[in-house]
Formats: sequence, structure tokens, C-alpha cells
Amino acid sequence: MATPERSLAEFIDSLQLPGQQAAELTAELQKDAELVSFLEARAHSGQKSSSNSSTTTTATTTTTTTTTTPATTTGLSAACRVLQTALGSGKVVSADNETEVNATWSATTWQTPACAVLPDSAQGVATTLRTARFFGVPFAVRSGGHSPNPGHSSVASPGILIDLRRLDGIAVGPRAATVTVGPGQRWGAVIEALDPHKVTVIGGRNPTVGVGGLILGGGYFHFSPQFGLAADNVKSFEVVLADGSIVKASACKNSDLFWALKGGGPNFGIVTSFELYTIPVHEVWVEGLAFSPAQVPEVFEAYAAFQKSTTPDIKATVSVVVSLDIVLVALLYTEPAASRPQAFSPFDKLTPLSVILPPTNMTVLQFSQISAGTQPNTASRHDYRAASSKIDAQLYTDVYNIWLERATKVKEATGANQTFTIQTFSKNLVQQGIKKGGNPLGMPLEDFQCWTTLMDWNEAADDAAVRSAAIETTEAWARLGAQRGLAVDYLYLNDASRDQNPLASYGPANVARLKAVAAKYDPDRVFQTLQNGGFLLRDV
Repeated sequence: MATPERSLAEFIDSLQLPGQQAAELTAELQKDAELVSFLEARAHSGQKSSSNSSTTTTATTTTTTTTTTPATTTGLSAACRVLQTALGSGKVVSADNETEVNATWSATTWQTPACAVLPDSAQGVATTLRTARFFGVPFAVRSGGHSPNPGHSSVASPGILIDLRRLDGIAVGPRAATVTVGPGQRWGAVIEALDPHKVTVIGGRNPTVGVGGLILGGGYFHFSPQFGLAADNVKSFEVVLADGSIVKASACKNSDLFWALKGGGPNFGIVTSFELYTIPVHEVWVEGLAFSPAQVPEVFEAYAAFQKSTTPDIKATVSVVVSLDIVLVALLYTEPAASRPQAFSPFDKLTPLSVILPPTNMTVLQFSQISAGTQPNTASRHDYRAASSKIDAQLYTDVYNIWLERATKVKEATGANQTFTIQTFSKNLVQQGIKKGGNPLGMPLEDFQCWTTLMDWNEAADDAAVRSAAIETTEAWARLGAQRGLAVDYLYLNDASRDQNPLASYGPANVARLKAVAAKYDPDRVFQTLQNGGFLLRDV
């Protein structure tokens, strides 16, 4: 890892600009008396801290992150000017361009940075990160921008947004055994690119979701009970570290970083490409059913019986999404079938309101396209929430009844729609992660479920009221689960809400190991102190 630049001259030299351009930029910055004073004060503070080796790291971190508001504003203005010069004005967008700076899924995350940077290479990301670090500027990183959590992929001024949307390459490897994908790409496009090769990947169930954040949080897919999480199907990561160096992390190189990135969130660097293993699934069997809310207990009984099968068929998965007015059930099998596979027999006794998708064989791409059409996006504000428990139909129903009462009242008051979704995290899913080198998630080696909800509403004034129903529901999962010996202390990061702490649920040993990896690859704690948000180790 490189030594941080301590002077303006060292920093400008690190940008590797043409001589004349470097000289002009240096002269321009040196005319800013406030900036020069800020840099001199920081350098002086750094010299004082270096005289005491026992406090060097802490002192260095402090000088980077506790600048006063005028100093931060000064550094911010300089950072945007530097990036316009180093990357080109077309890759640095002003805050006036709301289409760029607010291009996130949920209005709960909309903030206005001083500028948005759109690098199109790993080197461009390195230059951006090095600049933010040198000037002590807060930053946020955005891949697909699908997290509804405020500050996770956005930042207000003073701060810069690092938008990875132009890192959107898709390169299929030899014999289509792997595919290398940029973090700014969307999963639907990845599945489409692999369709001619008759393979697919473990990615996002919603084809509009971005690649980067999903993998760093684990990445649950329709086929995860068979093949594991998306993070467990990564062959290698290309990562820009806090000092601007570009490294590869794999099972053979920087293996500790490789382990940490498989679910450890945005704590270690900015991933600029993912090399993914493909999976040999092209055609699937699928059936879609709709039930009335009155049938929820029956659906949960059938689902729990499927989950508890003593002879599980890992090719079979079931999706159950309950809203206030309908229950949607999708039966999915990872190979073609002439009739409903035996694994789904617990559902044979149920009589649906309607068959929304007759039993059929189709490609993964076709199923992905159908999935996109079943996810309307009319409201502007969204939130998720996570909880887990062991498998138990009565527990599902009891918590559902609590949720139903709260969610109904919230809808009457605000118009908000909410869902109640149970997802199977099978023992084989956990074993796949172990088999493929391990990950930091700390999931129990057993069949369990991860509950989530999606809340959709429009008015900021209703935020607390809408979120209260989900908060009370997660409290019910924890309370009833503990009382009945069904508790599971694990939160799936990609479904967790702003006030939850999924990293803490990974267990003390894994958290300690994650912190050690972060300290090794980011010794000055740039990602912990300058990064605006995300599920960060600083909060564990």
C-alpha cells in the first residue's frame, strides 16, 4: 500500500498529469490562501502526531476527519476542482444536475453533494478516492443506488458522490465459466448477456438492482438455497484501496480481503469489478399462484412443511410475498419439468384464488423479465427491514397477525403499502459458503428463515409512522422467537434498515476479524471516517 501524500506537491505528482497541466493546477490551488492555510495546519498537526508513535494512527485519523466546517468546505471546493482537471469535466457533475445526483431508487436517500464524480475506470476511482482522502472530504459510493437507507449511497454538501454507473462492463470468460462485471451494471443485463451461453449467475432477484452493493451485502437469489449467496460465487474482486492502490482479492491473493468482501459491506475499499462464477442453469420450471389473505395460515403451513422436508430437494425454491390484499407464491425448480416436482407437494392441497402463471418451462432470462414486471414502482419513498427465526408455521402466523394490524392502520393513515416476506436460508446455502472458502456472515448451520418487508409511501412527513409497523414487527419476531426457543441472531445486511446493525449479528469473532482486515488495508480509517454512511464497522 502507498504512503499517503503529505504535501500539495506530492499529491499533484500522484495524479500523473501532463507537466503543464500539473503546474497550472498547482498554481491555481496555491492562490487559495484559505486552502494553503488548511493544508499547512494539517501538515503541522501530522508532524506533531508523528513524534509519538503510539498515537500516530489516532492522530492521523483525527487530522483527517475533525477539520472545522470552513476547512472542510475549503478542501471540498479544491477536491471538485482537482477532479475536473484530473478526470475531465464530463466525469464531474455539479449539484445543479438533479438527474445525476438524485438517481437513486428511493427519495429517502436523496441528498445534494457538492459534485458527483462518474469515473469510468479503476484508475479514475483511485484518483477520486485519493483526492477525497488528501483534502479530507466526506464521500459516498453509489453502485445501483437501490438501498433505501439515508446516506448509504448519497451524501450532502460538503461531500462528493462517487457514482460507479459508468463501470458497467460485462465480459464473458472462456467457455462462459466466469463473467466479469462492473459494479455499476444491473443484474437483468448480466443475465441477458449470459443467456446465449446457456448459463446464468447468482445475482439479484430484481433485474433493475445494481451489481456492487448486492454482492458486498451477501446477495440472496432465487437459486441461493442450491448454490449459495452471490458473494459465495465470486472468483475475484478488483478493489481500489483507501490509498488509491488497485489490488486483486481472491482465494489465492489477498485472501483475507477476499473473505471480508463476501458480505462485509463497504468497509475495505471500492470494488471496481467482480469476476463471478457462472452456474449451469438455463431453463427452469415455474408456477405462480395467488391466494387470499384469509389463506395465510394455510400457505405458511405448506411453506414450513416445504422448508422442513427431511429429504430436501435443493433444486426447489419457493417465494412467498404477502401484502395487505393478496398472497403471491412462486414455485421454482432449477431444471425443466413435465409436471409440478414432488418437492412442492405441501402446496398440492391448497386451492389458490387464481393461477397467475401456469406451470411452464422457461429460460432464466424470461423469468427475470417476468420478475421485473411484477415489481411496480409508483411510490417515491421506500424502506426495508430484517429479522430471522427458525422455521415454524405458527410463529410465522402469529407475527403476521401483529404485522397485519399495524400495517393496516398505517395504510389507513398514510396510504403506505407494505409486504410480509419469508425467505429460506437453507442449511445447504450456508454449507455452500463454507465450501467456497467461507464468509464473514456467521449464519447458523441449519435451515432458518430471513423475514423482510418492503414499505412504499410518498410523504416524508409519514416516515416515522410508516416505519413503525415494521419496527414493531421485528420486535415481535425477536420477542416471540426468544420465548419459543426459535430465535436466530442474524440480520441479512441487504434487507436491514437504517437503524439496524447487521454486522454485529455476524458474531464477535467475525467482527474482530473484519476489523483487523479493515485496519490492514485502510490503516488511516478513511472508509470509517470519511465515508458518509453504509453499514460500517465504526458502528459495531
